[in-house]
Amino acid sequence: MTGPQHSDGRVARGVRTREAIVDAHSALLREGDLRPTGKSVASRAGVSLRTLWLNFKDIESLLEATGRYWLEHDAASWTPVPATLPLADRIDRFCVQRAARMEGLAPAARSGLTSEPFSPALRAARLQHLERLHADLVATFGAELGTARDSVAHRLLFALANSMTWQLLRDDEGLSVEQATEVVRLGFRLVLERPGVW
Repeated sequence: MTGPQHSDGRVARGVRTREAIVDAHSALLREGDLRPTGKSVASRAGVSLRTLWLNFKDIESLLEATGRYWLEHDAASWTPVPATLPLADRIDRFCVQRAARMEGLAPAARSGLTSEPFSPALRAARLQHLERLHADLVATFGAELGTARDSVAHRLLFALANSMTWQLLRDDEGLSVEQATEVVRLGFRLVLERPGVW
């Protein structure tokens, strides 16, 4: 069979194969395999190693696609906190949501620590996550922070809410999700409820 239908079917199969590979890579990260090999990714995806490298020219292109997957996953888990809510409610909602997002992104963040120094794609993905955090802070707490990102208050909140702080609290300090969320929440309250100090 030839023609547009055949071509469309081949394209759709190619998309499904690429998605299966990225899903497999992400699943291995979730399971704690911080640097999955091509062989393990192909095996999990149910494809040959040759098929994997026909779809992704090298490990960097696979990391780039997986980075997009995590960015999309994170975006889907975010519901903007209405800026019209009282400050205490905004802090609570922001911190609870942020904790859930950090837990969701933790496997990718842990993997990034080992591979990012060698991967422009991972570095670019992390910078996009940080840019998203800056924007979320301004959208939620603009009344208190203003729009400038160079204020001490904004930088303090940025430090409290990023994935490295979350990993420190969860992995290094051994806190539960609830305990780590409470640390971040109290930090936000200290900064946002005393605007004149900063």
